[in-house]
Amino acid sequence: MQTEPDPVEFPINGELDLHTFRPQEVGELVPDYLELCHEKGLRRVRIIHGKGIGTLRETVHAILKREPRVARFELAGSGEGGWGATIAWLKED
Repeated sequence: MQTEPDPVEFPINGELDLHTFRPQEVGELVPDYLELCHEKGLRRVRIIHGKGIGTLRETVHAILKREPRVARFELAGSGEGGWGATIAWLKED
């Protein structure tokens, strides 16, 4: 019998590093994290997806496009991870 892993606790500080999560977790994780950031009043969120071949970046961008809380997003500047991270701005309400 397979048991569910214990939930991972991480700070809600406006930065989400996806390196520690399995790809199949991203679809629920990113929207949940954005919701928690929104509730805490954080309006700028940095999502670190890594550079790699771009699959995870594309997945994150597809999620952000569908996410009603997101006003806009873009790749991070060179000082924040460049094309290995995405900055999302959340709507005020």
